[in-house]
This record gives sequence, C-alpha cells and structure tokens, in this order.
Amino acid sequence: MNQPLRPARLRPSDLFLLGGAGLRSRPLRVVLSALGIAIGVAAMTAIVGISVSSKAEVNRRLDQLGTNLLLVSPGQTLQGQRSQLPVEATSMVGRIGPVHEVAATGKVNAHVYRNDHMPVGRTGSITVLATDDRLLATVAATVRRGSWLNAATARYPAVVLGATAAQRLDVYTPGMRLWLGGAWFSLVGVLEPVPLAAEMDSAALIGWETAQTYLGFDGRPTTIYLRAAEQHLPAVRSVLGATANPQHPDEVLISRPSDAIAARASTNATLTQLLVGLGAVALLVGGVGIGNTMVISVLERRQEIGLRRALGATRRQIRAQFVTESLLLSGLGGACGTVLGTAITAGYAIAQGWPTVMPWWASPAALAATILIGVIAGLYPAVSASRLAPTQALSTP
Repeated sequence: MNQPLRPARLRPSDLFLLGGAGLRSRPLRVVLSALGIAIGVAAMTAIVGISVSSKAEVNRRLDQLGTNLLLVSPGQTLQGQRSQLPVEATSMVGRIGPVHEVAATGKVNAHVYRNDHMPVGRTGSITVLATDDRLLATVAATVRRGSWLNAATARYPAVVLGATAAQRLDVYTPGMRLWLGGAWFSLVGVLEPVPLAAEMDSAALIGWETAQTYLGFDGRPTTIYLRAAEQHLPAVRSVLGATANPQHPDEVLISRPSDAIAARASTNATLTQLLVGLGAVALLVGGVGIGNTMVISVLERRQEIGLRRALGATRRQIRAQFVTESLLLSGLGGACGTVLGTAITAGYAIAQGWPTVMPWWASPAALAATILIGVIAGLYPAVSASRLAPTQALSTP
C-alpha cells in the first residue's frame, strides 16, 4: 500500500544555514541594514548605561560628602521683606545636642576686584562672605591651591576664592593681592567646587573678625551649615527654626542640600526617557530598513524560491527561511549595537571619572527588541515568498 509522501522537515541548523547563505549573497546590503539596527540599539544601551552610571556617581558623592548636612537661612517676613537671623543664631544652633558641627557665612556689602583700577560695576557677580575656620570641614570642601583660613589669617585681610570666583577673576596663585571693599586683601587659597554649598563657588570668603574690623560687617549670619547625627536629623530639623530665631521661628528656611542633589538626579531621568524614545525611533527605522531589504530579497530571488518549491519545499519552510534571514540580520545588528553601546558607556564614564554601571536587563532587553523587530520585519516578505507558485516564480525573468 502506497503511503503519501511527506515533506522533509528542516532542522534548526538547516534553517540557520539557509538564512546565512541568503545573507552572504548580499554582504553590502546586509551590513547597511544591520547598521541601522546597531545604531538604534547602541543609542538605547548607551543612554541607559550613562544615566545609571551618572546616578551611581551621584550616590557615591553623597556617600562621601554625607547626607546629614542641614542649611538654615532667613526667610521672608509677613510683609514680604527678607528676614534676618540674630547675631547669636550660630552659637544657639550649636547647643542642640545631636549637632556636632556648625559654621556660618554672612553676606558682606562689598565687592572684590583684581585691582583698584577696575570699574565699580564689573563685579563678576562675586559675593563677599564672612566665615570662620570651621566652614571647610562642615561643608566637606577641599582646597585646590594654598590653604584655608586659620586662626591667624581669619583676623587679617586674607581671602579665599571659590572655584567659580577664581575663574572669573582669573586669579589662582596664593599671595596675589585683590582689591576688596576698598582695601587690599591677600589671596591665601582657592577652593575646589563645593557640591553641597554651591553658593561658595562664586564667593570670596574672608574671616568673620576681618569683615567686622575692615568692612563694617554687622555679624548677622545669612546661612548656617550644621551636621547632626543621621538618626536625629528629623528631630533637629523640627527645632531649628525656634532655636535659630526664637522670636520669629516661622521666618526661618531649613533645607537639606543632599535632597536637592538627589532631586536633580531624578529630574535627569525625564531627559533620559526622552533620549531612550529617540533611540527607539532609530531602532524602528532600522527595522524598516530590514523589512525593505527582505522585500527586495524576495523580488530578486523569485526563481530560487520557485526552484525550491518545485523540489518539494513547503510554504511553511519558505516562510521559515526568510524569517530566519530577518532574525539573523537583526540579531547581528543587535549584538553589534549592544557591544557598541556598552563601549560608549564605559568610555564616557571613564572620561568623567564615574563608576561604569550597566543594568543587567539592558542587554537582554536590547536583544529581545531586535528579535521582535526581526520577526515583524521579516513576516510580510516571508508570507509573500511562500505564496509564490513554482511555475510563476520560475517564469519570472
């Protein structure tokens, strides 16, 4: 009894060889199509990697600088005017039990210039602040050049410049003289940027006693910096207003610089999502390129398809062949894009001095996206190829 003929089944290895042979016959077109996918995947991978590395750097810096710093500053009165802190506010804050470090700055009505020939209006937006020798340790600042104010220099005309102030004045060498408040001051140091007290970057810092002696400073603090035990921060924060300004506790502003830095890092996540969307668009464009390549491939290989159909290949096998080609093409682009995106992330993070962090899900997600695009891009051409009748395909010139 004759049994009906059954078409041979293609093993996965056979499909892989068939798909690879189709790609090898058009190397330039394959490279260009895979490049579109690679660019999209690299963009998405690099954006995610750089964003996560940036957040890791923010967390690292906060761990180093500490998150137990609080700022106390005057708010507004009921009439909308700027309030003032009492002269003794700093010492009163220092009496709070859990507070172990406290320092203050006070705004001085003076300007600083490179020399006494500069026009009065060209201040460079540099603020003159009175302070004491405890400020450096309290805000975790470091000196780039020279030294910080000490018990001796804080009583005499000596000044320390913030990083931005030194850049605006183009002054970096300790020992130079600066015209400050109508008198000559000697530059003793230049600070590195201060992440937790950005207002110090564009300031000229002088000793508290010096400001009172030479510049008529009234001794009122405009910002108080304090550090307290982490577990007691909520309790300290609740009593700071009444302690710093007992008569008007509601006119005291209290902030935590580390919260602002963390909020800025969170805000960057919105931009990251936008950039990831642009990377997804690039990936979609790459998928359209693959679909175009596969459609052209079907048109160019009609005779090959007809011959295979005449030799017994089923429609399912023809569909599987072209879907496999599309998957191989997108997979090639996805793998190259993942490697490229990881390399870009590592290079950028190293250049910025950040830790290189790549989320574990980034590479699998990128490859899964390319596989999905490969299936979608290759489905229509594969179905079109499988519907070609052998005689029609062979008769095509």
